[in-house]
Amino acid sequence: MGEVITLDEARARRSDLRANQQPLVLTNGHFDLLHVGHLDYLEKARALGAALYVGVNDDAGTRRLKGVGRPLIPAHERARLLAALAPVTAVILFSEDTAEALITALQPEIYVKGGDYALADAVSPTRKALPEAAVVQHYGGQIVFIDYLPNHSTSDLIARVKALR
Repeated sequence: MGEVITLDEARARRSDLRANQQPLVLTNGHFDLLHVGHLDYLEKARALGAALYVGVNDDAGTRRLKGVGRPLIPAHERARLLAALAPVTAVILFSEDTAEALITALQPEIYVKGGDYALADAVSPTRKALPEAAVVQHYGGQIVFIDYLPNHSTSDLIARVKALR
């Protein structure tokens, strides 16, 4: 079982991983209303390295990025739920709108994002530009995109719950 840690703790543990030549995988997101699509994504991410750190947007950041009424679940609860999942080594809360500072601090060998993102040359109506790409590319990290499990998004789940009224 993973745990919720501070960025300073993550840096220290990152040093141990690097010393033992164990690749770190990092991903981030809101993870509001945890569902099987999240688990599938995290299992695939963890399979890419020795440890999986998950950055979780804090409540203010989620509100800024997702809008009024979000998050549905407070950040510390989202972090605890994620840390309890088998694929997750550690969870770090962060307040910025992007994970650039987190990536800069940890420099994971592999940075993972969902299939709704793409590098600038592959942006489309269904894929937005990955804001953290330049930071990862600057230090030589690898970016991996993992497609979402079809019909398993938080937005879809919220829509289904609203339809129950």
